[in-house]
Amino acid sequence: MTSPMFPAPDPLFPPIEPYLSGNLPVDDLHTLYWEECGNPQGVPVLFLHGGPGAGLSPAHRQFFDPAFYRIVLFDQRGAGRSTPLGEVRQNTTPLLIDDIERLRVLMGIDQWLVFGGSWGSTLALAYGQAHPERCNGFILRGIFLCTPPEIDWFLNGIKWFFPKEHAQFVAGIPDAERGDLLQAFGRRLFGADPAENLRAARAWGRFEGSCLHLLPHPEVADQFGSDAVALGVGRLEAHYFLHNAFLSDDQLIRNIGRITHLPAAIIQGRYDVVCPALSAWRLHEAWPQANFQMIEGAGHAAFEPGIVAALVAATEKYKRNGTL
Repeated sequence: MTSPMFPAPDPLFPPIEPYLSGNLPVDDLHTLYWEECGNPQGVPVLFLHGGPGAGLSPAHRQFFDPAFYRIVLFDQRGAGRSTPLGEVRQNTTPLLIDDIERLRVLMGIDQWLVFGGSWGSTLALAYGQAHPERCNGFILRGIFLCTPPEIDWFLNGIKWFFPKEHAQFVAGIPDAERGDLLQAFGRRLFGADPAENLRAARAWGRFEGSCLHLLPHPEVADQFGSDAVALGVGRLEAHYFLHNAFLSDDQLIRNIGRITHLPAAIIQGRYDVVCPALSAWRLHEAWPQANFQMIEGAGHAAFEPGIVAALVAATEKYKRNGTL
């Protein structure tokens, strides 16, 4: 459930560097990397990356007009430049929500616009429902509600569209264990052998990276299969899937009434195979006030041409009139 670190096409804003960054210890194990970009006096916006475990890319700063927005980004527990990489202990959705609040207080922000895609949409909804008074609105892409059917689809259903990639994904799993791929990968990702952990993480990351776009981008698959990305993506996604993202049954739909008074944009690729469009449609039905856009000719990735254009258009619309 990730956004690839892919070269930024138009219509993104030009590349920028943080004016402030740091490392925030949140407990005795985890330290979070965070950064701020854009206008220090601007309207605060929080960027939530995908995965879980995918981490940040410099291109993620470029969805927002840096003259208008105070852009806050961070690597979630176990991801990117946060340490330890791939750590699943003390790593749950409620703890990530607490981390967001700790960052908000640290930065002296009262309310912010929340922007998240894929797993970032999951976390954005969970955070918003826990702290609606801290949110000005939501820009959500590639919706993932982390329900059992969605998890099963990722592990098993994608093979109907990406059979070769799925065959490579499961190649290291004996036939006798393929009836429960999540448990099979869990044993390999969290076992005592670091080399086996890494092999399983590479297989997981490459599989996901191969399925993100409507058209092939082999360089993204290579990136997701690299040690630096795969260890976070493979271990954390399996960890969260094994625990249904630490959410109760259909929690994000059941609790949607807590945030339906806020403006929102829901942006979904028609041919998103990683997070199929049914989840976005369910969210739209539960939240009809939100602006729902189905992007034709697009898969899952945030940097698909139609999706990136819609995301930037949403940040610009909010800049102009405070709605989505």
